[in-house]
Amino acid sequence: MTLAIDRNDPTILAHAELYRREMGAKRLRTLLGAVIFIVCVWLAALGSEVDPGKFIANAWRFPKYILETMPTLRLQSFGADMAEWYWGIKGWLKLLWQTLLIAYVGTILGVVGGFLLCFAAAANLGKTSWLRFATRRFLEFCRTVPEIVFALIFVIAFGLGPLPGVLAIAIHTMGAMGKLFSEVVENIDMKPVDGLTATGAGWWQTIRFAVVPQVLSNFASYALLRFEINVRGASIMGFVGAGGIGQDLIEAIRKFYFTDVSAILLLIIVTVMLIDYGTERLRHALLSLEHRS
Repeated sequence: MTLAIDRNDPTILAHAELYRREMGAKRLRTLLGAVIFIVCVWLAALGSEVDPGKFIANAWRFPKYILETMPTLRLQSFGADMAEWYWGIKGWLKLLWQTLLIAYVGTILGVVGGFLLCFAAAANLGKTSWLRFATRRFLEFCRTVPEIVFALIFVIAFGLGPLPGVLAIAIHTMGAMGKLFSEVVENIDMKPVDGLTATGAGWWQTIRFAVVPQVLSNFASYALLRFEINVRGASIMGFVGAGGIGQDLIEAIRKFYFTDVSAILLLIIVTVMLIDYGTERLRHALLSLEHRS
């Protein structure tokens, strides 16, 4: 049975008119937003002295550079071409391993530092307001200064090598993890905390038995995610002499060793992809365990 719709019904006409007005207002807001975005981009280009015309005229150079880094691989001599492309594979793998160690050690130190400071920075656990304020400002400083700046400072202080890279990543990681960890702590269930406090437990005992069991899986998940980020960050530490494969990469870029650039970049990309996949599986496993518990 089909219901007939009276298109001249005043109620239907009123709803149709309301719909047209709403859609017209939505289109107007979208157009206004697009205009504001374009104006902001134009003002930003003027403020940063970017010439859009020059940018458009030279945009072809980027894909040209990428194409120049690609090696010549022929099917009949594929093995020989690959051997020529990755002529420095042994040295690059050693530097890549050093990069992974820089990221790993820096992540461990940063996560430990963030773990120790996050409880003082959390609004629901901070013992005193001045300590919470000082801890938060310190964590802000650690994560605001870019890692490459810290690395450059430590290279000047300690010389070339992996140590400046480890310290730079550790400090930046501590600032980022301390912020994330404190936000996790602020969202915990306070009933176990109040129960332990009522029994006369000390502050650290309350943290150990009432807070840590609630946040540990999230802490581990954030730490794994940060390790992924630090592997990418450690890859450029060599740009300022802070160890790792970035040192050979920047040398290849400066000397226009095009095929070396693509070979090193491919090694870094594959390594980061494998680490991302592995840590993603671990994070999901940790979160599923938390939900089941």
